[in-house]
Amino acid sequence: MTDDGELDLVVRWSQGDAALLGIDRDAEAANTAAAAEAGVGAEVVEYRPDLSMLAITFLPGEALVDASFADPGVLVRAADACRRLHAGPRFTGDFDMFRRQAVYLRTVRENGYWLPAGYDDHAAAWEGVRRALAAAPRATVPCNNDLLAANFIDDGRRAWLIDYEYSGNNDPCFELGNTATECNLAPEQVDAYVECYFGAPTCADLARVRLQMLCSEYGWSLWGFIQAAASPIEYDFRGWGMERYEKAVATFRGPLLTRLLEDVARA
Repeated sequence: MTDDGELDLVVRWSQGDAALLGIDRDAEAANTAAAAEAGVGAEVVEYRPDLSMLAITFLPGEALVDASFADPGVLVRAADACRRLHAGPRFTGDFDMFRRQAVYLRTVRENGYWLPAGYDDHAAAWEGVRRALAAAPRATVPCNNDLLAANFIDDGRRAWLIDYEYSGNNDPCFELGNTATECNLAPEQVDAYVECYFGAPTCADLARVRLQMLCSEYGWSLWGFIQAAASPIEYDFRGWGMERYEKAVATFRGPLLTRLLEDVARA
């Protein structure tokens, strides 16, 4: 609210084929409202699906960038925001990257979109990661699932979370792992971020977050390849997807995957 009584708003006008990317606009609006109820998101002022518009209150603060996470205070506030969201009201719908990856891959193939030649070479390892995570399941919580740096608004005292296009109930470790890889956190920063969230993380907690980093990379890379073919926006979506795919390949082929698969099941 401004001094003259006017309300500062942000109006999101959605374009493009939401179904192609698995976006449910009704769920997005409902979950945005639930995040506000949890005390971590902007309030929904009006939702107009007929106009593809969602009006929310303006959150004062600065959108983070990757370099922001070098500040230990930012790590603390970001982790706190995630905990508050995860403790809030259940979301409409669920999010599972293994199911989403399968849908995205089918979309790519059915439409003849470009795909790296070696993408399917990692199918067996991908299934191994799925089995390892499923063998030691975690209770799902309301997650944003797309917490890149710009979706944190930080006012220096607390962080807020925005953009609930891909929100749904999910493993909280995916939330942490997605941010860790999207924000290019160094290994020691990943450890610090996980510690800020859990307090005293176990070996299994750390392994689970790192495996979910891999899930984020391998799954979201397909989002980039779909956008490269279908989006009217002039942006190097293929390069965006390849950056994530190459990160995933490095883990699939690296020396640490076997240990992570073993550690994730430890008590």
